[in-house]
Amino acid sequence: MRKYYLSLIIGFVFATSTQAQDTEVPMREASLVEVATVDALIKTLYDVISGPAGQRRNWNKFRSLFRPEARLNSIGKGADGKAKLTTMTQEDYIRNVGPMFDEKGFFEKEIGRSAEKYGNMVHVFSAYETRFVVDGKVEVRGINSIQLVQKDGRFWILNIMWNPETPDNPIPEKYLKK
Repeated sequence: MRKYYLSLIIGFVFATSTQAQDTEVPMREASLVEVATVDALIKTLYDVISGPAGQRRNWNKFRSLFRPEARLNSIGKGADGKAKLTTMTQEDYIRNVGPMFDEKGFFEKEIGRSAEKYGNMVHVFSAYETRFVVDGKVEVRGINSIQLVQKDGRFWILNIMWNPETPDNPIPEKYLKK
């Protein structure tokens, strides 16, 4: 059950080890440079959710990465041991994890990626690891499935679905390569 709740707060991948300890974060939206390429958007996504305890996340920037109709989906195990899907809007996600991120540190780092592009759509499988302290113990690993669309001169997130790694469901080696 702990891993399920932890997987809810994980969400994504990428953390920087040079985040400032300042509690004030400018609440601006993402710049065009931060959403112009798949790499830039993925990096921005993970940077915006990562940070030390006491650092407020820039939720305006987070919101600006998504299309209005986008959803975030967590797959975990319920108390009965069966797969449980939790679907959220961006606002649901912020409400669910925001206070926890403010109270505890939360850092995600991408440890591998596979991407496919066709026309204006992109599907990214991004393997991640999560820590509560930037150089601390790895708490959870898993895969984020991120669907993007290229529209209006930038990339947008349409959907994110994540599934934590378990002993009976390890991350396949092919997703651990960058």
